[in-house]
Amino acid sequence: MTANSRCSVAEPPGLETQRREIECLLRESELQAGDSWYVVDRRWFEQWKEFVESGDQNSSSFPGQIDNTELFEDLDSYHLKERLVENEDFMLVPAAAWHKLLQWYGMVDGQPALERKVVDLPSTLKVEVYPVEIFLCLHSNMENVTSAQFSRTDSICAIQTAMCQAFSVPPGSECRLWMKSSDSSCERLRNVQVSVLDACLSSGMTVIMETRNADGTWPSSRPQIMRNSAEEPDSYRGQPGVCGLTNLGNTCFMNSALQCLSNTPPLTEYFLRSSYLDELNFTNPLGMKGEIAEAYADIIKQMWSGRHYSVVPRVFKTKVGHFASQFLGYQQHDSQELLSFLLDGLHEDLNRVKNKEYIELRDADGRPDQEVAEEAWRNHRRRNDSVIVDTFHGLFKSTLVCPECHKVSVTFDPFCYLSVPLPVSKERVMEVFFVSLDPHAKPVQHRVVVPKAGRVSDLCAALSDMTNVPPTQMVVADVFNHRFYKIYNPEESLSCILDRDDIFVYELSQQDEDSVLLALYLRERSHYRDFGSSSNSYGTTLFGHPLLLNVPRSSCSQEALYGLFLQRLARYVRPPDPAEELEEEEEEEEEDEEEELYKTQTNGISDDERNVSKTAGPSEPEPCCSNASPNGPTDGPAPDPAPSGPIAAAGDPPPGVNHGLDSLDQGDTEVGNGSLNPTAGNPDGLSAGGDLGADGEADGNAELPGEAAQHHRETTEEENEEDKQEEARSPSPPANDCPAKRRACRKRRRSLFTIQAVNSNGTTERGMGEGGSAVSFSSQPYVAIDWDPDMKKRFYNENEAERYVKHGSMEVPQQQTTVQLQQCIELFTTVETLEEENPWYCPVCKKHQLATKKLDLWSLPEVLIIHLKRFSYTKFTREKLDTIVDFPLRDLDFSDFLLRKGVSPEEPPSRYDLIAVSNHYGGLRDGHYTSYAQNKDNGQWYYFDDSKVTYASQDQIVTHAAYVLFYHRQDKIRKPTLPAPSISSASASQPANDITEAGAAPSCGSMETD
Repeated sequence: MTANSRCSVAEPPGLETQRREIECLLRESELQAGDSWYVVDRRWFEQWKEFVESGDQNSSSFPGQIDNTELFEDLDSYHLKERLVENEDFMLVPAAAWHKLLQWYGMVDGQPALERKVVDLPSTLKVEVYPVEIFLCLHSNMENVTSAQFSRTDSICAIQTAMCQAFSVPPGSECRLWMKSSDSSCERLRNVQVSVLDACLSSGMTVIMETRNADGTWPSSRPQIMRNSAEEPDSYRGQPGVCGLTNLGNTCFMNSALQCLSNTPPLTEYFLRSSYLDELNFTNPLGMKGEIAEAYADIIKQMWSGRHYSVVPRVFKTKVGHFASQFLGYQQHDSQELLSFLLDGLHEDLNRVKNKEYIELRDADGRPDQEVAEEAWRNHRRRNDSVIVDTFHGLFKSTLVCPECHKVSVTFDPFCYLSVPLPVSKERVMEVFFVSLDPHAKPVQHRVVVPKAGRVSDLCAALSDMTNVPPTQMVVADVFNHRFYKIYNPEESLSCILDRDDIFVYELSQQDEDSVLLALYLRERSHYRDFGSSSNSYGTTLFGHPLLLNVPRSSCSQEALYGLFLQRLARYVRPPDPAEELEEEEEEEEEDEEEELYKTQTNGISDDERNVSKTAGPSEPEPCCSNASPNGPTDGPAPDPAPSGPIAAAGDPPPGVNHGLDSLDQGDTEVGNGSLNPTAGNPDGLSAGGDLGADGEADGNAELPGEAAQHHRETTEEENEEDKQEEARSPSPPANDCPAKRRACRKRRRSLFTIQAVNSNGTTERGMGEGGSAVSFSSQPYVAIDWDPDMKKRFYNENEAERYVKHGSMEVPQQQTTVQLQQCIELFTTVETLEEENPWYCPVCKKHQLATKKLDLWSLPEVLIIHLKRFSYTKFTREKLDTIVDFPLRDLDFSDFLLRKGVSPEEPPSRYDLIAVSNHYGGLRDGHYTSYAQNKDNGQWYYFDDSKVTYASQDQIVTHAAYVLFYHRQDKIRKPTLPAPSISSASASQPANDITEAGAAPSCGSMETD
């Protein structure tokens, strides 16, 4: 180089000084995260060292301007060559040394300084020679791609900021980033606070930015939207928040909870403002990595965009099931349980406390309540600080007293909702059928009041007061499918009898030592014998009502029982007229064959029926009965549909078949469950009663309403169709079609029925008893009387057999009990004794004690959630309480329940207004959830039933279905910003989220069971 080239830079110091300064900086500089180092071509640096070491300013080894040309792939992009090696291709110098060299020698025009940052990699510090080069684009325009370099220590937020500037994204837009790798798979960059290194971004990857649509959806994962109009799908404009949620299959519990939370103003405004984005906690081990909060935010923004008739919460449902396995699948669940999980999940996902410190809890030890309460709340906020705590958390005082040493333990605990008990009645109303000893008296349906924790003997005593029959002459039985499911002992608990069980109480004659309790079933034989089967037997089908009667042991012969049974069935079995021809020809050779056949018969019904047993029992009923399989053959052609009892064929239905009572016609009430079944065995498959009806006769007889008539019609058709097919398949013709044989014949008087010993199911034949008795007395004896179809059709009056009478007690309307919400809150604060399963460890006695416990309210949150404990589970009973709780819509005053009174004038008031209600219709095992909620913008109440939304009036809100109540403190309530919609009488029942406002929608009272 000439002297002219050296004139462009400052005059450098002497060569020895240069060498000493640069070597000192190289030797003393240490790598520190965030510091800048510079890349210098090694050949230039080595030539500089040779130059300064020569000591000759005019040496030919003068390096000239700093030149990194050999390090670049090309001089247009100035990208570094790949796989350059330190100390072979380049040297790294600290920033101070670089600036001195640049000042002394300058740099080739146009070349950029290769500044690189020191990054703190796992277990090491390193100069980042090669930054991460990432391609950037928008989701709306994937063709417009730019590239940029970022350090591995840069945050994802820096990439987002750079993209917003590069693509001119409007300020305030809600954005999210996706990382696309070389295999075309995309992954959300959820946490924008993490570094490029922690996000696993590497060179060559693409980062895609998308902005939220105006309707609250994201372009990349736009959910299925249910709109009111197929044309112009984006034209819908409705009131924000008035949006249905599609039932995905038993998800009404989730929809109800979401609608209530959606109409909680402080929480919804927090998400609509996108405040949650700054508070997402991705590191909380108790949280869901922010996914629950993001999924909930998506639902809220869609519902409050005003652009959806109904949205499908499938993504939210999937997220909930992922983090709470109990909500996986599509089973019915409890809306309060989901609400509890969701509030806790949102709290942990949005917890502002990133590192929870350990805090040792202290007992009160006689300190003032105010001091202990403030300490407890302060400790709670040190570990829990989120919008959920700000909105929903309150504080109650818990006081435990040891029953021995009287040690008093006082603690203050936070709560998110109040679960208040309902007053539980100690009595129970039961409906039973009383079967009198008088054979001509119809069964009478009674409604009796018994103790909930009572015994079967209490039921008999209550019924005795109405019938004047001594309780000792009563036997209680559960009748299911024409047989006795259980015969109860007087000392058994009434808790094992469910309300839907069909309970019959039989009057018995006076017992003596020589009498036996006999259970009697009725069966119908098929028309022909199945010669092709190995069992060589007749098929039989149970029908009608079983009976219980006392029989002297001496009267248990076939002849004696025949006369006794004929007398007991006199009301609906017509004795044969002497003029009627009942003689039958009998072949002598086969005289004993028929008798032997029934003695050796191993099943009383068909093969299909043999394999079915009552597994559900009365303790596990399901909400509906459907798809019941036909279990036994019936004779005759396929019947026309006709109303009848729910089960026509013998054999047991699948588990869960509702054996409730069903209705027939003919004025008198007819029982159906197998107990009083009208059509079993009718050759025509038709009930003698005809159509369903409720026209009672003058004698006060009525008909039972039933849900299973349709089911029975379908079952009967299926059974008869199977019978036809069975006949077609039979390898042998019916007995009466067989070729006649030359045998001597004689005539005898034909019986209406034959008597067979059976088991408790009425299916398996037993041998005869000792001494010619028709039954065995080694266990509870069961017998069946088998009817030939022709004889049954002629002498058995099915219509009369199904009739029963309603007692006057059935006409008295049941009083619907109503309690005040304040009574439930008083019960919540009542002193109770801990249960044995949950004792308290007394620090003084040094053992667990059944202490007394009292809860008191200390401070209340802005939004108070009150859970009415309608589902009652005890050792003795499981029930849902349908008590009407009268709760105020305005001015719910808690001042009488708060311990914290008059502490300071700044204390918030204790008056609340109702803003939402979650409803549950149905029983323990089935039901449907809906909700009422008040829109925060216009103040109008709406009724949310899955995807349907209708206007609601305030007088509709208080019902027996109210389950979870949401109250907003009056000092925090904002006035509506929009006028309430004008609702005409015609539009009140139409969907409020219907753009066309055409077509009547189900009113608020119409429900669908999931």
